This record gives sequence, C-alpha cells and structure tokens, in this order.
Amino acid sequence: MNIKNIALIFVVLVAAISAIVYLIKKNNEAIVEEETEIDDKTFTLNMMVKFVKQRLDEITKVNLYDIGLSEEELKRRKAKKYELKKALKGCTYGDVNDKKYVKELIYDLLSKEYGVDETNISRAIPFDTPSLLTAQDKFDIILHEYKKEFSYEAMNEIMKKYNLDREKFIEGETKPCYVITSDEIDEIYEQEAFQLGFADKLEVLVQRIYQKYKGYSSIDEIRDMNIDGVSGGVSGLPESFLSQVAQTDGEYLKQAMESKVPRACDSIWIFFHGKSIRLAFLSFGTEAELKRVCQNIYKYNNPGQLSDTNGYKINEMKDGSRVVVVRPSMCETWAFFVRKFDVQKATLEQIVKFPGKEDTIDLLKYLVKGARIISLTGEQGCRKNNNAYGYD
Repeated sequence: MNIKNIALIFVVLVAAISAIVYLIKKNNEAIVEEETEIDDKTFTLNMMVKFVKQRLDEITKVNLYDIGLSEEELKRRKAKKYELKKALKGCTYGDVNDKKYVKELIYDLLSKEYGVDETNISRAIPFDTPSLLTAQDKFDIILHEYKKEFSYEAMNEIMKKYNLDREKFIEGETKPCYVITSDEIDEIYEQEAFQLGFADKLEVLVQRIYQKYKGYSSIDEIRDMNIDGVSGGVSGLPESFLSQVAQTDGEYLKQAMESKVPRACDSIWIFFHGKSIRLAFLSFGTEAELKRVCQNIYKYNNPGQLSDTNGYKINEMKDGSRVVVVRPSMCETWAFFVRKFDVQKATLEQIVKFPGKEDTIDLLKYLVKGARIISLTGEQGCRKNNNAYGYD
C-alpha cells in the first residue's frame, strides 16, 4: 500500500469522525432545545386538557383483541374500559361518584405520565405567587380546603363565616344588591393563609382540568354543594347584542367595554337561603363555554335535542336537581337554571317570620287538614317549594 492510499484513508477517517461528532453535537443541541420548549409550553392548562382528552380517548377506543392479552387479563381490561366509559358518560349528568372516578384517573395521568411535580405545577396555576392568582384560582383553593372538613356543606360554611349573603353597595350601583365580589374573595384568601402541599395543589389543578373537559366550567364544584340552586347566562349583555352594536355604534360598544358591563357569559348566580346572589368573581369566559355547559347539563335520561325549533328543555339531573335550559332564538342567549331539593327540611315557624305569623300558620294547617286547594305565589327564589312541603 503506497503513501497516497494511506493518506487518502486517513483523510476519509478524519472526515467520517468529524461528521459523526457534528451529528452527535447537533442531536444533543436539538434535545436541549426540545426540553426547553417542553418546559416553557407543556405545563399549561390548555396543554394538559389536550393531553387528558387524548389519553382518555386512547384508553376508551383501544382494541383489546389486538394486544394479545391472556383471557383473564382481557376480561379485567374490558371491565376497566367499560367502567371508564360509563363514568365519562355519568359525570356529565351530575353523578358525583363518576366525577370522583374520572378525577382520580386524571390525577394519575398527570402525576405518572405527564410529569407534573412540585417544580412545574405552578406554571399552570401560580400557587407560589399569590399576587398572580385570579379570583377564580383563589376561590377554587378556598372551596377545596373547606371541602376537606365540611364536604358538600363547604359553600354554606364559607357564606356563613364571612356573611357573604348580605346586601351591599358596589361601584356604579344606586341600590344595594346581593353579590360576591373579587375583593371579598381576595380578603378571604388572605385571611385563611392556606399552606398547600403538592397533593392539594394537584387536586385543585385536576378539578380545573376536569371542569374544562367534562364538567360544568366555573360552576362545576358549586353545583355539587348543598345550596338551593345555581344559574348561568341569565343576565348581562348577550353576544348577539354586542355584535349588532359593533356594526352600528362602535363608540357605545367601546364605552360599554371600558365600564366592564357584564356579558351573558359572565353571569353566574346562586340561590342561597332564598336569596339570588351574583358571583361577580366567576365567569364562563366565552359564549362558547356557556353554550357547552347548556348543551350538557340537561341530558340525563336523553330528554331530546335542544334545537332552534325546540328552544327549551325541562329535565332532572341524576341527583334529583331540576334543570331548565333555554337557547336562542327562543331567548337572547344560552342560559340554564338548576334547582336543588336536598336542602334541610324547614318548618313553617322558620319560614314565616312576619308579625302575626301565628294566625297565618294556623290557617295554613287547617287548610291542609281540610284538603283545600291552596295557591302559593311569589317571585323567583322566595321559597314557594319549601312553603308547600314545610308542613306534613
């Protein structure tokens, strides 16, 4: 072998080694860039919701016969798949047990597959920076902490402890009204000064993901509470009106937006001890989210399709709550009313409080004993149902 061949082989080897080193270095840089991109973008609520939807879709649609499982394992996986499908369907009807099952599965997916840990969980909800928390974030944390002790009486305890069901004046209003503001939620959160562990943070995050995926958006946890009822979309400016104004009077629309006039999708009310109270700190965010809730909340036992020609539905939820849903063009916007009948039984002495109530109570008792026809009338939320069933 002459010197020229040796030199040529040497040059080829050096070139090959250089190319290999360059490719390895480039690959390592790509991995670093990919990891950086994951750190920056993956741990957000929207990305987590997308991941949960995709994984649960994969779990429920996988063909178990193609995996080559043993007979015993096949039966076990089929039962698990059926249970998940049933839970995903039942949780949209207001079944709290199915909701708990789905949330536990989401908890496992996030902690074991998605990689949520103490270092990155605050990128989704800034638990470690209270100044960055929204009023909804703070309320979710407050309700979660109270639920650990009071379960479904948590909302009642918060309302009673901080006297939130009182009338108050708010900016821009000439008369007092029943409303809970963001400032009140901020004060409660500051007073409580919760110290959340990682498990608590993850549970709050799981609830937020669940309510965006299968739940009822911002009212999901509130609907489960032992209160008189909850409504959405029943006040505020509808999107159709805003779009019309934008075409005809842009200046008025600008003034309305600057004064923060509530939209229909910002309308969330609860019924508490016969009072209609607006939750000014909560919102559905968009009309599309309000529409999604309205389309899901009435569907227990397949009552039929809510359509433009049949613009309302009256039905029950799985827990016995009565739900009424309306939509355009029957009304100006999508809206729903949920009335719950699991409040503690009240006596006539507790309900009728005006002077001279003894004579009224005696009259009602004799009318009932005499099997007389009684007509009870009054405005919405004045506890007509409790009056009707308060005496046996």
